[in-house]
Amino acid sequence: MSIKRIKQWLGGYILLFMLSCNIWAQKPADAPSVKSEEFDQKLEKLLKFSVPVLGVEELHAHSNDFILLDAREKEEYKVSHIEGAKWIGYDDPDFSEINHLSKNKPVVVYCSVGYRSEKMGEKLKKMGFSKVYNLYGSIFEWVNQGYPVVNEEGKPVPRVHTYNEKWSQWVNNPAIEKVY
Repeated sequence: MSIKRIKQWLGGYILLFMLSCNIWAQKPADAPSVKSEEFDQKLEKLLKFSVPVLGVEELHAHSNDFILLDAREKEEYKVSHIEGAKWIGYDDPDFSEINHLSKNKPVVVYCSVGYRSEKMGEKLKKMGFSKVYNLYGSIFEWVNQGYPVVNEEGKPVPRVHTYNEKWSQWVNNPAIEKVY
C-alpha cells in the first residue's frame, strides 16, 4: 500500500471519528443569538447543540408553558435564579423535584452559560423527557437582557453567581453584581 493511500485511508477515519465525536458541532441556523457577538462565538465553541436551544426572549414571553430547571450548584442557585425554576444541580443532581412531572411537558434547563444545562438536558432526554430545551446563554444572557432574578426567598435581587472570575466577563449588565 502506498504512502498516499495510507494517508487517504487514515484521513478518512480521522474525519469519521471527529464527526462521530461531534467535534465540529455547529449552531443550528434557526437558533437564537445573544446580545454580545463575542459571547455568541464563545457559546458556539462551547456547546455541541445536542439539545435544542431556546432564547431568553422566548422563555420570558412564554415562561408558564415550560418546566424551568436550574442545573447550577446549590450555592449558585441561592444567590439568584430565574423565578419559578426548580433546582436540580449538576455534580450530584437531585431529580426528586421532577420525577413526578409529565415527561411530555416542555422543559427548559439553564446554568451559567449553557454547558452544564446542555449535559443535564442530555440526561433528561435519556430519562424519557421528550421536549427538552437548553436556554441559550442561560442565566448570564437572562440578566444581560435585563430580566429579573430572585434569591432563595423569592425576592428580586440585582446579583448573579458567575461561577468564577473568569466566567464573570460574560455578564455585561452593569446593574448586576457578580458573585463568585
